[in-house]
Amino acid sequence: MARRGSWRRRMVLLLTLAMVAGGIYTAVAFLQRSETLIDERCTAVGDGGDALATDQAANAGLITAVAVQRGLPPRAASIALATAMQESKLRNIGHGDQAGPDSRGLFQQRPSQGWGTAEQVMDPYHASNAFYDALMKVSGYQSLEITDAAQRVQRSAYPGAYAQHEAMAKAFASALSGQSAAGLDCTLRSPDAAGDPAVVQAELAAAFGAVPASSDGRTLLVEAGGTQAWAVAQWAVANAKSLGITEVQTDGHSWSREARNGWQASGAQAGQISVTVAGAPEQ
Repeated sequence: MARRGSWRRRMVLLLTLAMVAGGIYTAVAFLQRSETLIDERCTAVGDGGDALATDQAANAGLITAVAVQRGLPPRAASIALATAMQESKLRNIGHGDQAGPDSRGLFQQRPSQGWGTAEQVMDPYHASNAFYDALMKVSGYQSLEITDAAQRVQRSAYPGAYAQHEAMAKAFASALSGQSAAGLDCTLRSPDAAGDPAVVQAELAAAFGAVPASSDGRTLLVEAGGTQAWAVAQWAVANAKSLGITEVQTDGHSWSREARNGWQASGAQAGQISVTVAGAPEQ
């Protein structure tokens, strides 16, 4: 009887351990699938570990797209991104600080110092163009250290502060200007609303200027080649959160919001970018 009781206790213990293990496995699997645990962020190859939040990445995309539209080199975008990160954390903030109480926007530009009206400096397009206008007046800016070039535009009380953002700025500028193909990735939760190709096209035109594009259902087809194709494609990834974008394809590569595995080889043709938006969520 003693042996039989011992055998039963062992069986109960084994069954209990199996149930606990199964419960742990189920819990882990659930947590891995849980949307709420996904850390939404964007990274660029060579960013030094400085990932951007999705709103920061979208602003970085806008600032860089303005440089591309103006035909400026990636170095100009690198200087602009380092400046905006230091001044506003790449966010379009509507307040200044004690040193500049009227400072506003991505670059903390001051209306009192001729950067435009309070409304204008809060417009990211105006602010970016105003920054580049001033940068173009800096002789030999491309050969200067990023922090030195930024300081000559901003005239900050902390002239060396821009240097700490150099790795991030170079990496995101390179990807968003199309110099680094498949260099930018964003990890995102599933969209909670439908996207609109017409809205994507309007935002694209505002950022890059007139770019040939047409809609095919939920997909916007954009005609562009070379570095511009990658600039547009990675701008779309940087804006995927706010625009409900689920997939981007170009030049033999695809990015999928759902897969969350970065750019992967595919049959996407060169000379065209396809940007697909989310449909209406299931009820």
